[in-house]
Amino acid sequence: MRVLHKESLNMTQHLKIDFVSDVSCPWCAIGLAALERAIDEVKDEIAVDLHFQPFELNPGMVAEGEDITEHLVAKYGSTPEQLAASREAIRARGADVGFTFSMDKRGRIYNTFDAHRLLHWAELEGRQLALKQALFKAYFTDGGNPSDRALLIQLAQGVGLDGGRAAEILASDEYSEAVRQQEAFYQQNGIHAVPAVIINERHLIQGGQPAAVFEQALRQIAAQA
Repeated sequence: MRVLHKESLNMTQHLKIDFVSDVSCPWCAIGLAALERAIDEVKDEIAVDLHFQPFELNPGMVAEGEDITEHLVAKYGSTPEQLAASREAIRARGADVGFTFSMDKRGRIYNTFDAHRLLHWAELEGRQLALKQALFKAYFTDGGNPSDRALLIQLAQGVGLDGGRAAEILASDEYSEAVRQQEAFYQQNGIHAVPAVIINERHLIQGGQPAAVFEQALRQIAAQA
């Protein structure tokens, strides 16, 4: 029988990950799905503490939202051909990591501040990942409006959160200042595009990278730690 030293019984490394993103960002949905696959691959050696941090791609977005094609043309000067190519790339990358983009259902882009307030609360309740996943699915797969408070309450309830408490938060300014402070913190520290994956508050990975890239980074950082 092999005798293990006490030190060798505790080989698990612990990493903190801050995932800075917006719920209306398709590459954030791709990045999260890929990161989750990477985390699953290393779960026997690395324990991950995952937190979602707020970032608004369009903080001044009007309540009723904007047509997504008109918005992207105005913001980036994209041509119809470029938009079509981008949508296909997003759909294909999503399919690669098991996430469904229903491009025919997503015709508008919306304000996401209330969604971030609920995500802040969900972290306190231990349901942040589940709510983040539900928000991505609601918008990108089902074509829902993430600024619709009725939908937000429904999603909160669907992941085990108290619907009455969610409604109370949305009807007030609760967590607004906390979300704005977090947004300002990351912007002041150089985060101007998402997703931004920050490991142990030191190592930055930008963009919706493939799962293999995240896995390699997790292993290298854990080894250094």
